Amino acid sequence: MHNQIEIMDTTLRDGEQTDGVSFSAFEKLQIARYLLEELVVDRIEIASARVSEGERDSVREVFQWAAESQNAGRIEVLGFTDHRASVNWIQDCGGSVLNLLTKGSRRHCTEQLGKTLSEHLHDIARTMDYAADRKMRVNVYLEDWSNGFLNSPDYVRELVGELRKLPLNRLLLPDTLGIMDPEEVRAGINDLLQLHPELIIDFHAHNDYGLATANCLAAVRAGAAGVHVAVNGLGERAGNAPLESVITALHDKLHVRTNINERAIVGASRLVETFSGKRVQSNRPIVGQDVYTQTAGIHADGDRKNNLYANPILPERFGRQRVYALGKLAGKASIKNNLKALGIQLSEEREVLLLERIKSLGEQKKTITVDDLPFLIEDLFGSRVLQTEIRITDAVVTTNLHGRPQARIALEFKGQKLEAQAEGDGGYDAFMNALLELAGKLGLKLPTLRDYEVRIPPGGKTDALVEAVIIWELPDGTTLRTVGVSPDQVLAAIRATEKMLNRVLQHSGLQAATR
Repeated sequence: MHNQIEIMDTTLRDGEQTDGVSFSAFEKLQIARYLLEELVVDRIEIASARVSEGERDSVREVFQWAAESQNAGRIEVLGFTDHRASVNWIQDCGGSVLNLLTKGSRRHCTEQLGKTLSEHLHDIARTMDYAADRKMRVNVYLEDWSNGFLNSPDYVRELVGELRKLPLNRLLLPDTLGIMDPEEVRAGINDLLQLHPELIIDFHAHNDYGLATANCLAAVRAGAAGVHVAVNGLGERAGNAPLESVITALHDKLHVRTNINERAIVGASRLVETFSGKRVQSNRPIVGQDVYTQTAGIHADGDRKNNLYANPILPERFGRQRVYALGKLAGKASIKNNLKALGIQLSEEREVLLLERIKSLGEQKKTITVDDLPFLIEDLFGSRVLQTEIRITDAVVTTNLHGRPQARIALEFKGQKLEAQAEGDGGYDAFMNALLELAGKLGLKLPTLRDYEVRIPPGGKTDALVEAVIIWELPDGTTLRTVGVSPDQVLAAIRATEKMLNRVLQHSGLQAATR
């Protein structure tokens, strides 16, 4: 087993085969830059050759940036056994690494190509020799290698034996249909390394059985020098091996090294989520919204008693924080942990009353966040726990078919009454533009809106209550989650924003700015 494992990310090539995902040239460049410079993957695969003219333009733009930043050698493009065509396409874009797609099973060779192995090897050799003449590095994919090993191992051995005679850099072994289990992966890689111990092997997993991460670990145990991953597990059908899980498991379970910056994993997830339009499920390991949320009161209590319910996947590793959910399963420790985060102290009796109110709201399926606590406390005890207070006293938002939405807002802050109006691309955008103007007058720096979600009950009618959930990021990187409820979607978002304003006033940096 190698102590240092190379990571090749294929989000921009294989990940783009996810149904409905197509990255623009701008998006592809931004993701490539983040993966190579912030996340620090070793290599990325960004496209398939000869797909379209639009793809050619996107790839050229990425390679132009890569040449200026000295990253060109870390960028790869998939090509085909077409002699000069793929090689010329890649070089015309500025690339220097060809990932050559060959047939790794007898059935694919004879039934899809309609060729014998000897004929296929002739095409492979012509393409690889031409690439070598053009000073390109060549890695070779054995497409459907998993079926090849399981059903035609002699074919695979003969193919690899001949590839060794050619200018081969790396051998890329894909479980194309996601059919293998860890023991089969280990046996397949062992079979080739026993015959050819000098081979540098990458393993490329798909997740059809949900075994992609486990299969990557098995591949590394068997001697693979690298694994292929995709951010958020993007990819065709059930997707590719998810970067976030594979990296964490390699570090924690096999204790091998990679060059990955763990604190950039969540940023990569959010970037790809935004550009792909594919939402990350809330319980997805490492990057899901809820994975560092303790819901049960007994778990919150255990965290207060020497982190009894913590595992090695600590949120701080990934720039995140532990959250204690407030709902019907909350306990006293859940209340104490959240009050401590807010800097609020209550008597034991008041903590019990607050817990009862939270449990009651949870039974009604209401969403309660830490940002709601000051308002619940004020409602229960008449105690003004917020040191300063902003109230949005009026908001008028208008939209029409033939003009930009407009907003006029009024707020009160420390006895001051301020008004502003603005327009925007939507009603809430117009409101935020007006609020930004007032914030500037007050010397307040507003946090960045990171996520905006609207929830409407299933079967809800036109007058149903709407719940707006907004995620904000403060200048120091910490996040706030605020919730507003109203029959009107924009007003629900405004209520959530009002809660944000009152919460950030408690944040020390923002408080100092208001003095």
